[in-house]
Amino acid sequence: MKLSIIGVGYVGLVTGVCFANLGIEVLCADNDEKKIDLLNNGGIPIYEPGLEELVKKCIANGRLAFTSDIKKAVKTSEVIFICVGTPPRDDGSADLSEIEKVSKVIAENMDSYKLVVEKSTVPVETGEWVKKTINTFKSKNCEFDAASNPEFLREGSAIEDFMKPDRIVIGVESKKAEKILKELYGPLDTKIVVTNIKGAEIIKHASNSFLATKISFINALSNICDKTGADINAVAEGVGLDKRINKHFLKAGVGFGGSCFPKDLKAFIHISETLGHPFDMLKEVEKINEMQKDIVVRKAIDMLWNIKDKTIAIWGLAFKPNTDDIRSSPAIDIIESLLKEGAKIKAFDPAAMEKAKNRLGEKIIYCKDVYETAEDADCIILMTEWNEFKEVNWNKIKNIMAQCAVLDGRNIYDSEKLKELGFKYMGMGRR
Repeated sequence: MKLSIIGVGYVGLVTGVCFANLGIEVLCADNDEKKIDLLNNGGIPIYEPGLEELVKKCIANGRLAFTSDIKKAVKTSEVIFICVGTPPRDDGSADLSEIEKVSKVIAENMDSYKLVVEKSTVPVETGEWVKKTINTFKSKNCEFDAASNPEFLREGSAIEDFMKPDRIVIGVESKKAEKILKELYGPLDTKIVVTNIKGAEIIKHASNSFLATKISFINALSNICDKTGADINAVAEGVGLDKRINKHFLKAGVGFGGSCFPKDLKAFIHISETLGHPFDMLKEVEKINEMQKDIVVRKAIDMLWNIKDKTIAIWGLAFKPNTDDIRSSPAIDIIESLLKEGAKIKAFDPAAMEKAKNRLGEKIIYCKDVYETAEDADCIILMTEWNEFKEVNWNKIKNIMAQCAVLDGRNIYDSEKLKELGFKYMGMGRR
């Protein structure tokens, strides 16, 4: 079976490479010629552990190729995955113009049966528009099926998530489409959930919105712990050991970010309002997440009294470890708030420095490691729980700081140990 991926962003690239690793012949297409040239030469445009090596391996064994000719990708494959971007509009709705463009190209160039699969995150009923577009513009009387196969890839562990998934969701309207997708995913030993296209589209948004709700719940709870003197880590453990709840996504911190949770939450709020059933609970989830960033700034003020002209060291710029993604990163928003308060910012991240420079420019000082960042700083704020930040020499840090204050935005440090060393410590819902 030959398979084409249209759109070689994060989802498309990981999906194409992993299918090639399963032994399927994959052609990845994108109209960004610079990106295609980079990939054909064994490079990758994103940071994802293990991905570069897998790209080189699959190119070498002939199962993976890249092209800027999208028409070729349509004509040469029976199965076509649409993996283009669906960025949010100002009102929270998804911009589906790229989905429409690709659907039209598929329609105009297909000359045999095609299974067209939505892989991009899209609002419910997008599949109906994909089918309408293909039927409107197809130049030959060829049969096709549309399907939905939402991705559940976490940045930093995307390859493992693809190869060892919790479940695979496929939304189909024919037995033929179901059979093809089950064959594609056959090598993966996991539960395959089969529903209609609309059901699959809702599952994606519902999953991310529910996880965002858990994060905002524990963050709101951490603020209650701050006011009462309870330790959020102990509270989260006690709550998470309930099998009905489980411990996952019950880590208090500076808030969620990235390309999925904020975007999908806004999209699901917009979808529900459009359907005449406002999902007000999700609005509160979003509100709590924004408030959490303000709380971090207030904590910094509480630690330093005045932060104007104070130097604050920021450890971590990416929204999570093992990625260079700063999209909707709480760290970036918090830095900008601290700058408005007059603080001087020094920052370090193992992977996201270049992207941060593109976003923040010369507003902050970019450092080579944790120690350069901490030098002459009045406070350290941990934003991202990279391993580099877990394994620091605190005695060395103490001797180079102007004031020994640590704001642990991810609750990863031993507060008592830091206090014994002479540090002033604050966590998120713990002291």
